[in-house]
Amino acid sequence: MMSIERRRHTKETDIHLVLDLDGNGHTNIDTGIGFFDHMLTALAVHAGWDLTLYCNGDLEVCGHHTVEDCGIVLGDALHQALGTKTGLVRYGHAYIPMDEALVRCVVDVSGRPYLAFDATFTAPTVGQLDTQLVEEFFRAFAMHAGITLHIAVLSGKNDHHCIETMFKSVAHAMRKALMKRDGVLSTKGVFHA
Repeated sequence: MMSIERRRHTKETDIHLVLDLDGNGHTNIDTGIGFFDHMLTALAVHAGWDLTLYCNGDLEVCGHHTVEDCGIVLGDALHQALGTKTGLVRYGHAYIPMDEALVRCVVDVSGRPYLAFDATFTAPTVGQLDTQLVEEFFRAFAMHAGITLHIAVLSGKNDHHCIETMFKSVAHAMRKALMKRDGVLSTKGVFHA
């Protein structure tokens, strides 16, 4: 796989991203939302991706455009990096604990975008991140990457722990799904475009 560079400029956000799926977890991330930066760093480090992401968003309005648009751009970059998806294991799953929190993630790198998100948060924010935006990020990421993504919080009371465990579980599930194998793992012989 190769390093992918993506730019997105709208009236709401200006984003520059570089993604290398064959990296070493090196990151340089600044979205203006500290806890979100921390989560994107956890995702890249645990997936083994090199990720540079700068976003100048309209945070004076709220964080929604920044978080969602970062998911769009990261998903687009992943979709481009995967190409035809030939030679991928395709499926991955992970159960990741963090103290009292336990999250399950299951992914299918299928070309059929879908998000199943099962989590309830008790706090409106963690740091400066609106907890409602966590689902928005993963939806944008899954839709633009062309992956089926199931995330479920199986237990947990601390929203910080639950959210961080989500990002790490997605990273480990993706790491497994993107492992190499021979041919195309599909009875059809092809993946969806």
